[in-house]
Amino acid sequence: MNRQEQLPPTDPEQQDEVAREQPFLSHLVELRDRLLRIILVVGLIFLSLVWFANDLYTMLARPLLAHLPESSSMIATEVASPFLTPFKLTLVLSIFLAIPVVLYQAWAFIAPGLYRHERRLVFPLLVSSTLLFYAGMAFAYYVVMPLVFAFFTSTAPEGVAVMTDISRYLDFVLKMFFAFGVAFEVPVATVLLVLTGAITPEKLTGMRPYIIVGAFVIGMLLTPPDVISQTLLAVPMWFLFEAGLFCSRIMLRRRKAAMEASAGDSG
Repeated sequence: MNRQEQLPPTDPEQQDEVAREQPFLSHLVELRDRLLRIILVVGLIFLSLVWFANDLYTMLARPLLAHLPESSSMIATEVASPFLTPFKLTLVLSIFLAIPVVLYQAWAFIAPGLYRHERRLVFPLLVSSTLLFYAGMAFAYYVVMPLVFAFFTSTAPEGVAVMTDISRYLDFVLKMFFAFGVAFEVPVATVLLVLTGAITPEKLTGMRPYIIVGAFVIGMLLTPPDVISQTLLAVPMWFLFEAGLFCSRIMLRRRKAAMEASAGDSG
């Protein structure tokens, strides 16, 4: 490369292009750094839990093991399943536990581009969405799965031994955790729709019958084909919708009062 190519461009168009590329590259570098931090945290959590992988899987299997007949047990139909299945559980659990870090890194990345009132709104929503996701997983583990497994094992035909494969069980449980974790985000979605002006609380109130039907349809699609798990997902979704509607009305009143107070002060 010669000396002329190393000199900064003198053409105004080239200077503008360089000026646009520099912030873009700085954002990419920041994004890379934050992704590396997330991967580092997930890796550290995984390394601290991997030695207890079998114990974690035993804990996860308790809702099913508690309802299996004494002569039945879980089985592994694949050669590597006894090792890979607890390993997979530990990795997924590490990601779930790192969700607060993931959301914080996402918040720190987008916060500089937000207005002050938007920053005040986004951070509480991130915290509440994390807690609601964990609450949905806990509800699935402690309430839904014991009832579902008790129903499944009690309806097995005579002469059929219930012996669930460990990898199939893990896939089933992870789907349940994800379904209930996402379903418990209904209040956050409701508040966001109202505060952004996409819809009003009055319209949502008028749509309540359709929302209830939609909750049961979602429960049918996301849960196993039984009435118990469908109802246990649909009813909390309905109650959480009502909670989100209630909170959105309160926040709208506070926003209106703050605007009136600021208008009075400026007047």
